[in-house]
Amino acid sequence: MPVFHTKTIESILEPVAQQVSKLVILHEEAEDGIPMPDLEQPVRSVSTAVSNLVKVGRETINSSDDPILRQDMPAALVRVERSWPLEEASSMLKSDPYSSPARKRLIEGSGGILQATSALLLCFDESEVRKIIRECHRVLDYLAVAEVIETLDELVQFLRDLSPCLSKVSREVSAREKELTHQVHSEILVRCLEQVKTLAPILICSMKIYIQIVSQGGKRAEEAIENRNYLAQRMTDEINEIIRVLQLTSYDEEQSDLDNLTVLKKLQNAIQNKINTANDWLLDPTAVRGGIGEKSLRQIIEDAQRVAERCLPQDAHSINKLCSELNTMTDALCELRQDGKGSTPQAESLARGIKEKLGHLQQAVLNAVVAVDKAGLQQTAHTVQGRLEQARKWLSNPGQDDKGLGRRAIALIVEEGRKVADGLPGVQKAEILQLCEEVDSLSRDLAELCAQGKGNSPEAQEIARKLSQKLHELKERINQAVVNRVVEDFIDIVTPLKQFTEAALAPEGTPNRDQNFSDKAANLQQFSNRAVKTAKMVAAGGSGGNKKLAESLQSAANQVDSLTPQLVSAGSIRMNYPTSKAADEHFENLRQQYADTVTKMRNLCDEATDSADFIKASEEQMRKHTFLCEEAIKNKQPQKMVDNTSAIARLANRVLLVAKQESDNSEDPAFIDDVNRASDGLQGTVPPMVQDAKSVAVNPGDASAVSRWRDSNKALLNAVGDVRKAVQINPDLPPLPDINSLNLEPAPNSYFIDKVGEPLRNTPTPGRDTGALSPTPHQHGRVSPLPKWARGDNSDLLCQELIPSAYHEPEMAPPRPPLPQDGAPMRPPPPETDDEDDVFRHAPSSSQPIMIEVYFTKLT
Repeated sequence: MPVFHTKTIESILEPVAQQVSKLVILHEEAEDGIPMPDLEQPVRSVSTAVSNLVKVGRETINSSDDPILRQDMPAALVRVERSWPLEEASSMLKSDPYSSPARKRLIEGSGGILQATSALLLCFDESEVRKIIRECHRVLDYLAVAEVIETLDELVQFLRDLSPCLSKVSREVSAREKELTHQVHSEILVRCLEQVKTLAPILICSMKIYIQIVSQGGKRAEEAIENRNYLAQRMTDEINEIIRVLQLTSYDEEQSDLDNLTVLKKLQNAIQNKINTANDWLLDPTAVRGGIGEKSLRQIIEDAQRVAERCLPQDAHSINKLCSELNTMTDALCELRQDGKGSTPQAESLARGIKEKLGHLQQAVLNAVVAVDKAGLQQTAHTVQGRLEQARKWLSNPGQDDKGLGRRAIALIVEEGRKVADGLPGVQKAEILQLCEEVDSLSRDLAELCAQGKGNSPEAQEIARKLSQKLHELKERINQAVVNRVVEDFIDIVTPLKQFTEAALAPEGTPNRDQNFSDKAANLQQFSNRAVKTAKMVAAGGSGGNKKLAESLQSAANQVDSLTPQLVSAGSIRMNYPTSKAADEHFENLRQQYADTVTKMRNLCDEATDSADFIKASEEQMRKHTFLCEEAIKNKQPQKMVDNTSAIARLANRVLLVAKQESDNSEDPAFIDDVNRASDGLQGTVPPMVQDAKSVAVNPGDASAVSRWRDSNKALLNAVGDVRKAVQINPDLPPLPDINSLNLEPAPNSYFIDKVGEPLRNTPTPGRDTGALSPTPHQHGRVSPLPKWARGDNSDLLCQELIPSAYHEPEMAPPRPPLPQDGAPMRPPPPETDDEDDVFRHAPSSSQPIMIEVYFTKLT
């Protein structure tokens, strides 16, 4: 069943597609001798519907001012009107229900109606999209003149012109996103629209501040200009993204999970389906720019370039060359037709050349797909884990030719490792880069041996073993580095912004006001740089192959990176114009947007990081801060005690956030209960620890306060461990046992000794003289823990455990039999048995036919 990109088109074409499917089923049944039913009435209904559709289409053409619609829709209407094969087929089937030509004509006609109706609806839908895009371009035109607004009167007029356009774009885009069937496209439109709504008032506010500063001849005009231009560019980018997504009619994100050959065949089919529309456009010298035909041609070139990315190098070169030539020729033809020169010999010659090269491109794509199929070329996985599996498969058998898949997977792992290393401090960066170099070198050495046909040699096997070990080590280092950075860099996202805000809002006359602002701005910039690096590192190596998550992280990181200097500029303006309401409002808007974006970036990092690893790394950091607290107590440093206990509390709260996220995302009731129970336990340990830490900070010499803090902090650490165990689906393996404690000898029995012991064993028999009946010691016999009267008949079972190891009789081999001699006795006769083989020692007589048959069966 086809997938349509809007709900309206889907609601119209879905019933038609179902009817076509039913006709196919009837056709297949007729192949088995079942007569076709009378289809005259359904076909008449289809013809009526087609007539109505054509009528509406012609009315739309006459009333539309869209030149592309007026150009493209007549061709679609002609295709829809070609329903005569249906009527002819129904007449033939009425006279002959078994007619094979009639059935074939019926299928062809119904399929043609479906495709033609789809093309007609798509043509109309694209016209509606172009209307929205025109409004978007009007907004872009207004944003382009934002830089030249110099007075308040101009700003008022600008606002009057922009507001209706923005409202219309918002209304139409919101309605459009509700129509889309692809959820990803709908989400992008919603996000971009929200950004435009948020940025618009901030832009107006920044323009107002600039005008006030310029009119008063004040300072900080450069910062105001930078703010205004930044916000205008942000809005422009969001509008352009809306325009891009509005024009999409398919969603191919799932291709990352498909086999390489499957994706190539899918792209080849897409090219095949668009080739006729592109050729029709080339043959029409009056065709205007931007129609379906030109779009089809451009999409063919894009699809061919995507084929080149996945095929063999020699095929990729020829395809890319053809695509480059086609792009140049198509641009030239569009310019000629735009200038009204589409009928000139130059334009017609160019169109013929493009058509010829399109045929060559189509053949080149076909050859590339066939070559990939023959070569068995596979695509590398999109996750680190998947690439590791491909690499291990190669390393387990280097002598087998995998078409370079394992080597390419290792190269991508090394590339991601280097990206992650770029965001790390010195020692960790050097360690990961060193591992990357070692892995790359071993991979080259192994590839050279395999190229020489020595993949199964001992040398190659040893290199493969080392390479497998280094790969695993690199993967663990990457994962550990990513998790540690997320834990460390996002431990506190509030304080840098809070301190900067306080510095920007400090009243005039505050001592060291300017210096304090500069210091806090530098701290904010430093925090942003560190957080952005961490987010990009997570997007590169810790997103688990989730492309959507990685793109969201990258977008949020870029936004924080560009927003931070704008926030600093807005703070500087606010500090210099404390009485300006516009400056205060502008600063507050940017501050809130920065806080929201940083929070979003942190949440995305948490989502991309394994929760159990995150909690484990947080636990290690908390133990480190606990050690620093002990040092503070020892050295009587209250502030150091406060700082480190605050870090422990923040880490605990981060663990609670991650645990809540795990609980919210799970559908397992038992898992949810375990995580919530552990989280409640952790939440109850944080306030006591903080309260006890305050007591220690007030008086570090109070031994009882220190003892209380140690107890409450230990309880908090244990609660964090409980949360980690609740979240961890696959628990850690237990530690290996001490090799010195292992013993191959069985442990001596001690059950009766432990339960009864020496006093009861020495108890005399009741009614007897103690001395006369005292047990006599036995040096080599068994001694029971119970007296004889209590042992009964199970003395062996009860007293066996008490034999000292020194008293055990040494194991001896059985006695050796005597050598044969003359006087040796004769062998005993074999035992008599009732084996049936003795019955057939001699052949049976001819008077025993059954026995003869069994006898010969035995022999065979």
